[in-house]
Amino acid sequence: MIADLSRFDPNGVSVANKNLFGLPFTEENAELIILPVPWEVTVSFKGGTARSPDHILHASLQVDLFDSQYQNSWKKGVFMLPVDKKILLKNDFLRKENELYLNFINSGDQIESNKFMKKNLKEVNEGCEQLHQWVYEKCKEQLDKGKKVGVLGGDHSVAYGLIKALSEKNKEFGILQIDAHCDLRKSFEGLTHSHGSIMYNVLNDISSVTKLIQLGIRDYCESEWNYICESDFRIVTYFEKEIKERQFEGESWAHISDEIIAQLPQLVYISYDIDGLDPKLCPHTGTPVPGGFEIEQLNFLFKKIVNSGRKIIGFDLCETGVSTDGWDENVGARVIFKMCNLMLSEI
Repeated sequence: MIADLSRFDPNGVSVANKNLFGLPFTEENAELIILPVPWEVTVSFKGGTARSPDHILHASLQVDLFDSQYQNSWKKGVFMLPVDKKILLKNDFLRKENELYLNFINSGDQIESNKFMKKNLKEVNEGCEQLHQWVYEKCKEQLDKGKKVGVLGGDHSVAYGLIKALSEKNKEFGILQIDAHCDLRKSFEGLTHSHGSIMYNVLNDISSVTKLIQLGIRDYCESEWNYICESDFRIVTYFEKEIKERQFEGESWAHISDEIIAQLPQLVYISYDIDGLDPKLCPHTGTPVPGGFEIEQLNFLFKKIVNSGRKIIGFDLCETGVSTDGWDENVGARVIFKMCNLMLSEI
């Protein structure tokens, strides 16, 4: 089914129609499907990301559709599925369970001696496993229809299901991770499916992911450092400190970008944790860290990836916060607009 765009004015004011950017597409005629995942059960600092998909949807009406790099990409169709309220309710329940558990262990108490807290931890881990399966099934359904798929979180753990679904369609591919954190902990605070363990779980479970390139990392622990060093270059991490020092010495971002791209395989998945940006752009993200990228730095890199002939096979945007003035979701809407155009572009 081809969408009728004859009555749609891309230069006019966007009309709220329950779709991203007010675009006149349906699930049937859109080439790219966005799955919102309202989930932040394992968030360990600031909350709010579970409700960011609805806020980004609202903010997206302020995004102009003209992109000088990818002028007609949106015409191929983007449709965001409705937020599943059952998932959101389950998130809210398990988030409270996890808060009780975290408060307990952070007070210095031992979980082995408390049956109630052991039950809480079990329920949270099982709930996260069920969420991963739900995301996997939803993404697989769309991929089987020939759709392209992106995930909109929620916390970073929600990306697992899409990556797993893509691994069944692609023999091998690489992940480009934009993040302030490595997310390579074997488990975090006893939570095996934490947002801090997403890339560890992906690398251990999904052999199709042959390369993980991490950009902007500036907050990590010793075990993650050791895991990177022992990965035999399956993981290549560009720490923020190293990138900045190379630039201070006179190296251009263009040269560093070319080096990054040379290590990527032909097929690339982009995992975009918004806290990889400078916190001035995402002050209400779950765990903001000083430093970070400007949006245009990353857009420059993405353009070069596409121009290199590599193919973007999927993406997630996670950890966008919710703010009283709409700033975080406004930035998030513009990031996801660029990601959609990348997915739909042709060179």
